[in-house]
Amino acid sequence: MMKKIIIGLALVSTTSLFAHTAIMSCFDNGDDTITCEGGFSDGSSASGVKFTLEQKGQVVLDTRLSEDSDITFDKLRDEYTVVFSAGEGHKIYVNSSDITE
Repeated sequence: MMKKIIIGLALVSTTSLFAHTAIMSCFDNGDDTITCEGGFSDGSSASGVKFTLEQKGQVVLDTRLSEDSDITFDKLRDEYTVVFSAGEGHKIYVNSSDITE
C-alpha cells in the first residue's frame, strides 16, 4: 500500500513540472504595428503576464498582456526585442528581425 502512495506522489510531482510551457508569437500587421500573442502549451491564458519591449538595452514598454493574452504596439525603427515573462523558466525573447507579416 505504501509503495502505491509514493509512486502516485512521484507521478503527480513529475506531471506538474511539465504542466505547461510558455508560448509567444509575434507578427507584423503590415500597418506599422506589431501584435504579440502569448499563452501556455496546456491552453491556459497568459492574460496579465508581464510583457516588455527593449531596445538598445533600455525598456521602451513595460506592461502586461491583455485579457485576450495579446498586445499590439507601434513598430520601432531600429532592432528591438520583446520579452514574455511569466516567471522562472517561462521567459521568451523574440527579436524584431524574426517578426514577419
